[in-house]
Amino acid sequence: MALGPIIRRGTPRFGNSASRMMPQARIAGPMPWVMAIMVALTVMAAGAGLALSNVASGARAEIAGGITVQVVEGAPASRERQARRAVTFLSGYEGVASVRRVPDAELAALLEPWLGNVANERESVPTPALIDVRLSGPLTALRLRELRNALVAQVPAARLDAQARWLGPVFDAIRSMQFLAAGLVILLAATSVAAVWLAARSALGSNRDTIEVIHHLGGTDGQIASIFQRSIGIDATLGGVAGLALGVGAIFILGQQFAALGSGLVAGGTLALLDWLAIAAVPLAGVVLAILTARFTVIAALRRML
Repeated sequence: MALGPIIRRGTPRFGNSASRMMPQARIAGPMPWVMAIMVALTVMAAGAGLALSNVASGARAEIAGGITVQVVEGAPASRERQARRAVTFLSGYEGVASVRRVPDAELAALLEPWLGNVANERESVPTPALIDVRLSGPLTALRLRELRNALVAQVPAARLDAQARWLGPVFDAIRSMQFLAAGLVILLAATSVAAVWLAARSALGSNRDTIEVIHHLGGTDGQIASIFQRSIGIDATLGGVAGLALGVGAIFILGQQFAALGSGLVAGGTLALLDWLAIAAVPLAGVVLAILTARFTVIAALRRML
């Protein structure tokens, strides 16, 4: 192995002599493929976490201050009369931003998947009248209790519920999935560090005799570490680009599948520009992590070796 070009220059560069320090060619070696797999999985996990965060934020904003009022009355005439009274009362109540009576046709469409066509069977299948109410400002337990007491005094058949309470279990599930996505990102980062550590240790063991010669000729630990970290950096870059392409492709395909569901809750998980920038930073972070891991691993091993 020709060592002259490495020792004469203050900072070694990649050439035929330096590249022979590594036991395998870059593309033929395992490092690019390992990094591609790790980056692809990390991109998918990060994309899922960001999408879930957007879903939760959108849902909270949508139902903030939202209240659903049901007028539960079996007699159609009484139900209609009390529903109108509730709309009138709520429209004039302090702190109410908007009041909307849900049309019977819309309510029948919502119930059709479970009860069949109830539009023509209102007498045999009584359904409550629904009123969608939006409050100005945050919805607190005190405000909800005061409004409920005032409404029931005017409309005895009224039932009032905060919309956020209905979606509480959904938010808890989304939060758990976000923690899972974050845990996967951390686990994949640790696995990438371990893979780089093993690759650097393997390369050091394969080139121990060459490293000893470089030291005898005046080479420093930093110069030797630079050879390894540059080679691993190039491998990590190649793998990171491939992994980013695979991960983004998977996110796009899954996004199309979920968009076909037509659910408003799922539609709120669309990734914004900042989300895509964060995803694009994943392979960059992987390259930096690989270079730092390789440098610290090589320098620590050289201090024990020589």
